[in-house]
Amino acid sequence: MKRIAGMTALLLAALVVAGCAAPVALDAAGGAPVETRTPGAAAAARAPAAAAAPGAGAAAAPQTQVAAVDLGRQGVAAAAIDRIVLFDFDSDAIRPEFRTLIDAHAQRLVANRNLRLVIEGHADERGGREYNLALGQRRAEAVLRSLVLLGAREAQIEAVSFGEERPAVAESSERAWAQNRRAELRDR
Repeated sequence: MKRIAGMTALLLAALVVAGCAAPVALDAAGGAPVETRTPGAAAAARAPAAAAAPGAGAAAAPQTQVAAVDLGRQGVAAAAIDRIVLFDFDSDAIRPEFRTLIDAHAQRLVANRNLRLVIEGHADERGGREYNLALGQRRAEAVLRSLVLLGAREAQIEAVSFGEERPAVAESSERAWAQNRRAELRDR
């Protein structure tokens, strides 16, 4: 049985090698068409209306609909970025859906080295007071570590815990507990 499997694998390998060695004629009558363009011709083909405009010379720059992007300011507006990272029960692992939020805050911190951030860790009401303070601290520090890994300086960020003392929703339900298991990012 091993011998048949080995021979089959050898035969397949030989067929693959033989198939790769077959010549491909790109310029022949049956091959793929090859088109040669100059950069000016390509721009004129994309924007024929601009070339037909009165007074437009052959050296005119092509028009584009793409806006310029300033990477130094992209995503830097503090009001436009969410500031709450939610966590699963008894966990300080950052969920994948909050990676872009953390990345946006890291970009802000990298772009403005004078900016300072406080990360407040919170827990729901279940568990003891000391345990929830420690859990809130672990959550805040998880966000801090992520920001530092993305280029922010640790000196720009402070991690604190409020445990269960400052609930976002003052109810005893799974919906409320899910909102209370969080880390909040605040400018200092």
